[in-house]
Amino acid sequence: MHYQANSWGAVAGATERIERLVSESPVVIFSKSSCFMCHAMEKLFCGMGVNPSVYELEDSELEMALQQVVLQRMGNGGGSCGLPVVFVGGKLVGAMDRVMASHINGTLVPLLKQAGALWL
Repeated sequence: MHYQANSWGAVAGATERIERLVSESPVVIFSKSSCFMCHAMEKLFCGMGVNPSVYELEDSELEMALQQVVLQRMGNGGGSCGLPVVFVGGKLVGAMDRVMASHINGTLVPLLKQAGALWL
């Protein structure tokens, strides 16, 4: 797992950067260092043998851009964007509740395999 702290100064272009980051790794987690749920999500993936790319959102402008990306991908019925936000194979999985639901109902592992993040 590798951590990257970014402080991009402008919202303009931040959405494109988020889309680029999401496309570069099989599993991407947008997190905050002070968020215990984010830490739990990272541990879940590491415990499964997945090496996620973790981006710490310490910049409120980048966090607003992430919310725009999430809302665009989820449509009007997406609700709010809470951290952590997880992307697998470039596709938005969602926040903690959706990732855990996918894990419990058995759809997370096939998604990880399809993205190339899990081999077994």
